[in-house]
Amino acid sequence: MTLNDEYKRWEEKMYLPSTRKFPERKPAFKTLSGIPLPPIMVPDQAEGEYLENLGFPGEFPFTRGVQPTMYRGRFWTMRQYAGFASAEESNRRYRFLLDQGQTGLSVAFDLPTQIGYDADDAVAVGEVGKVGVSISSLEDMLTLFRDIPLDKVSTSMTINAPASILLALYIAVAKKQGVESSKLRGTIQNDVLKEYVARGTYIFPPTPSMRLITDIFQYCKKELPNWNTISISGYHIREAGSTAVQEVAFTLANAIAYAQAAIQSGLDVDEFASQLSFFFNAHNNFLEEVAKFRAARRLWARIMRERFGAKDPKSWMLRFHTQTAGSTLTAQQPENNVVRVALQALSAVMGGTQSLHTNSMDEALWLPTEKSVRVALRTQQIIAYESGVADVIDPLAGSYLVEYLTDEIEHQANEYIKKIDDMGGALKSIENGYMQGEIQRAAYAFQRAVESKDQTVVGVNAFTVEEKLELESLRVDPSIEAAQRARLADLRQRRDAVRVSELLTRLEKASHTSENLMPLFVEMVENNITLGEICNVLRKTWGEYQPPAWI
Repeated sequence: MTLNDEYKRWEEKMYLPSTRKFPERKPAFKTLSGIPLPPIMVPDQAEGEYLENLGFPGEFPFTRGVQPTMYRGRFWTMRQYAGFASAEESNRRYRFLLDQGQTGLSVAFDLPTQIGYDADDAVAVGEVGKVGVSISSLEDMLTLFRDIPLDKVSTSMTINAPASILLALYIAVAKKQGVESSKLRGTIQNDVLKEYVARGTYIFPPTPSMRLITDIFQYCKKELPNWNTISISGYHIREAGSTAVQEVAFTLANAIAYAQAAIQSGLDVDEFASQLSFFFNAHNNFLEEVAKFRAARRLWARIMRERFGAKDPKSWMLRFHTQTAGSTLTAQQPENNVVRVALQALSAVMGGTQSLHTNSMDEALWLPTEKSVRVALRTQQIIAYESGVADVIDPLAGSYLVEYLTDEIEHQANEYIKKIDDMGGALKSIENGYMQGEIQRAAYAFQRAVESKDQTVVGVNAFTVEEKLELESLRVDPSIEAAQRARLADLRQRRDAVRVSELLTRLEKASHTSENLMPLFVEMVENNITLGEICNVLRKTWGEYQPPAWI
């Protein structure tokens, strides 16, 4: 079969109803000069190489995208990450963003929530609502999603160690709304390995943490078939200072570990693989970032098909969310961050992301204001509706430089993965500090380059000005913490104490068994048992992770 025949076959597939062709968009697909735009550009020569390394959108190895139509059919989900102070405040921000055209929610939780403490715990003092929304109970979660129908939105929750409990709370809210679990769409991050590597919001040791993750895989396979059970994150690895190659390699190495754990728990690879998703960073080097996304897709497709023997093409797909690089935002001349974010977002779109968050220009200074959040969202909308880059699938494919970078990133990332395999896998490499050490060396090298001015950061080590910041700021009211404490005290007075005690005892016993804990978590939160109370039982049973002293 010739390349021309393959193109015709793909074009027919692109127009099948199953691909949801043009459900949201009905444009002419022409330039402003009226020049018609083909869906993709295909080279005239090198047919074998093209089909092996590039192929067509929606087909193995997915270099050119995971859907046949890509953005010709529908835009990426515009999912602004938000959450601060109380559930009431965050709910207002979510409804504001939806009114402004956002198409998916993305929830940021405060540090106590992320590490499994209630707002009235002594550990939480001074941190309630500071870097995300404070969620301790079902009542908080109900308030967070008030007047937001969960069967109409897709929700992403950036939560890891206690992800199963936050998912249980979300399921309980849906039940209160009369929404069946099978209709819920969204993602929980649920990626604890990268917490040990780069971020630090872990609770439990690796073995029970992996058990919670595979419990979610098994539960969602039956109860939440449209839910992404994990968002395997390279974002935080990159924010910690890794290179683009390390971001791909370490993320996929962690993904391999999760896949192996799921298979060891009794799941077939094709039962869970299509519910895996990924989360990547969009950094400053535009062409490298475009190539990075393409290389990650191709590498994962080959890993799933050749290493794990997955048969379902959906299992081969690397679907990912992207966030622009928070670590590149500068407090100096913060307006420059609008340009940085626009370029980073453009790289994610040209690389084929499924959803996108654009950072706000003032995040290096304080919580983003409504105005700065609106500008960040408008950045995505301008790319989508005005730039024309979404009218052609994989528009940079065929560029000698882009294809070279794609091949090199895939090759170098694969070399890292082989090293990690030789160490015994991702968990062993984390335990011996290999990933952490590689990231630290990369971060140090970059910082030295900035300080020596070998690497220019506009407004920081070049093109600097004396300035007085006059931007509007948003700060969390300290009374939020006191109000949260009072609400929790009232909740504990009103709930059924006997039922609470029975369920906590059940959890302690179940935690010693191989029982799937998800149904019990849902029952517990529906009986107003709090996040911290559940995590404290598991801390007692499983202990807390203590990183090696030399890391």
